[in-house]
Amino acid sequence: MNENFIFQFLNLKKYRIYRHFLLIIFFCLALFNSEAEYIEPYETYSRIISIVMFLLLVYGNMYFLVPKFLFKNLYIKYTLSIAAIIIIATLIHRSSRYIYTEEVLLNSSQQDINLFSFSFVIIVVIAASASVKLFQKWVSNIQLISELKQAKTNAELEQLKNQINPHFLFNMLNNANVLTKKDPDKASQVLMKLSDLLRYQLYDSARNKVLLTSDIHFLEDFLNLEKVRRDNFDFLISKEGELNGIQIPPLLFISFVENAVKHNNDTSKSSFVNLYFNVQNNELYFKCENSKPLLKAVTKTGGLGLTNIKRRLELLYGSSHQLRIVESNDLFQVTLTIKL
Repeated sequence: MNENFIFQFLNLKKYRIYRHFLLIIFFCLALFNSEAEYIEPYETYSRIISIVMFLLLVYGNMYFLVPKFLFKNLYIKYTLSIAAIIIIATLIHRSSRYIYTEEVLLNSSQQDINLFSFSFVIIVVIAASASVKLFQKWVSNIQLISELKQAKTNAELEQLKNQINPHFLFNMLNNANVLTKKDPDKASQVLMKLSDLLRYQLYDSARNKVLLTSDIHFLEDFLNLEKVRRDNFDFLISKEGELNGIQIPPLLFISFVENAVKHNNDTSKSSFVNLYFNVQNNELYFKCENSKPLLKAVTKTGGLGLTNIKRRLELLYGSSHQLRIVESNDLFQVTLTIKL
């Protein structure tokens, strides 16, 4: 029995009946194995009464006093209620001298109880039962906080993904608009390929996970689309390791690739974008490198793309990913390692 099972056993509702059963059995065994005070059948009557009192004490505390006072921070009322319970329980126990005659006692010295010891036992029982409810309340609060955080994370992820789609679509439609004036045939090819890309975005990327091979195929379509638009552009996609069956969040790499295409346009020389995928030892290694133009275009940096993907990676993988960006005079390189 591991700690996880104990944690679930103490908290999950499906184990409630087993918890109550074990509690009752434990107390019955402890009581019926204790030293007898009365002759039979009075000893049995006394123990049945003790069991009923114990159950009223435990369940009254767990399902009435703790929710009504302790959960609402009414500590004074809770303390006064416990004090009243101790007084009532003591009076009931002491009243046995008037119910049972000395002839039914096995030892007359057992009739007088130590008030301190008796009160201590009651306090221990009350504290134990209250601890169970407080523990369950704490677990419930932790789960609620976790669910709220997850809902917030999912909402933020969805918002970030929705920002990627219009950004990408805007760029491609702008390219098609330029080509309609210069080369209508190429514009037609661009629009056809764009329809394939949008089909992927509308249907496949709506899921939480997609196949890595499907996402790579999406990137290949995207780069082919760029190649149609630009004569002096080339690309390479390298795949190593066992990529089949690997699932990732959709549109995980498009921001890197789109950024590489956006910032490597050079009219004076040929430009390129190279992508490398490698899966080994439960790790996905991705590298995107692109050429840089001799003359840098005057553009505003810090767009949505890279900012979004960095935030998505933090939300999705946390410390299970490593992102590294290196820039030289003629090369821009992004490497990403993800623990699968």
